[in-house]
Amino acid sequence: MAASPEEKPFHLQGNFAPVPEEMTEENLEVIGAIPPELSGLYVRNGSNPATGESEHWFLGNGMVHGVRLDGGKASWYRNRYVQSLMLTDPDAKRISDKGEMDYRVSAANTHVLKHGGKLLALEEGSFPYELTDELETVGAFNYGGKLNTSFTAHPHICPVTGEMIGFGYGQLPPYLTYHRISPDGKLVQSEVIDVPGPTMMHDFSISEKHALFMDLPVVFDMQAALAGTMPFKWSDDYGARIGIMPRTGGNADVKWFEIDPCYVFHTVNAWDEGNKVVFDVCRISEVWRDAGDMGGGNGKQTLHRFTFDLDTGNVGEQTLDERGMDFPRVADARVGLKNRYAYTLQFGELGSFAGHLKFDLQTGKSELHAYPEGASPAEAVFVAAPGADADSDEGWVMNYVYDDGSGKSELVILDAQNFSGDPVARVKLPQRVPFGFHGSWAGDA
Repeated sequence: MAASPEEKPFHLQGNFAPVPEEMTEENLEVIGAIPPELSGLYVRNGSNPATGESEHWFLGNGMVHGVRLDGGKASWYRNRYVQSLMLTDPDAKRISDKGEMDYRVSAANTHVLKHGGKLLALEEGSFPYELTDELETVGAFNYGGKLNTSFTAHPHICPVTGEMIGFGYGQLPPYLTYHRISPDGKLVQSEVIDVPGPTMMHDFSISEKHALFMDLPVVFDMQAALAGTMPFKWSDDYGARIGIMPRTGGNADVKWFEIDPCYVFHTVNAWDEGNKVVFDVCRISEVWRDAGDMGGGNGKQTLHRFTFDLDTGNVGEQTLDERGMDFPRVADARVGLKNRYAYTLQFGELGSFAGHLKFDLQTGKSELHAYPEGASPAEAVFVAAPGADADSDEGWVMNYVYDDGSGKSELVILDAQNFSGDPVARVKLPQRVPFGFHGSWAGDA
């Protein structure tokens, strides 16, 4: 007997629930005017359980939703399942009875980005999955056999070198492995980094010279894993620290800084200032007392700054904004460099997203883009205008917005310099895009 809506968990209700089919729709209706400079693909990943059921929001099969923009038009919308082994063979095991890992077994549901000419769907427990520009699945991708660990859903691409910096973490030693990938998509460095246990390292960060690792007290829980739910929970005993390593360095070069216990799902950015590294994050003081409980926590995610002195070992901390928020983004051209602007998704009550915040970190001012009643936004991506200064806000902010009245979604494009104003364009989509995780703009240039 099917569960009533009241009995279903939040991630299977409303716009968190999966959509039942893949679609292709061409020549989409546009309200307003798409800037003709926008030529490329906006694509976002998320959890869409093929059976209609999953134990946790993070565990459903990956589905990407993309809109192609070109010449002031929205050429098409497509949504496609990532044809990962977890989808095509639901009985496949990531860990065999002999303890061997098969990193092809993946939800492939967390992020999607382009690097080295390949569009990659990412989920932190597995290999990337390569997609075509039309969102069809090519297959699991392990850098010609050189990648032999999982790969993070949050690698960061350096705008100076073109390298993509990432890592893999696991439940068995080695718990953490650092990876550096050349601009043309070759894995050129892998280094085991010593951490005391199976910490959940969802994200990390880079500066121009360093990689920053977050060794925080959310750790693997075997009982939860055996029960089939999200297998991580808070530990009062694990401790909390940040490791900073030269980007071409190794384990012996990591400098560890003890911090107060907390968790960080997503980093904003990091940069070097002389002998110091500044690190902005969305910080929560505690989460997941019960394994994977989305409501289990203490406090809210706030905009927070760490400053690490590499000479003295001192750590400075400062809360920059007390509002609840997450899903932070900066301009791609400022990743690892000092950024003036940052964009986040402001949270309301559990299951609601209140709007987008734009921060001017130079002046300390912020601005809210509020959406109409019944409209719910998602993670926003900043797309710079061609020829704009790298640290400018000249460009656009885009995201999928769900409309409760129509039961469908739109791709909403804002002028970043008129952030609280009306959208410059709203692209009408043929169905709703469920609330999901992360995406990217893959420009033709």
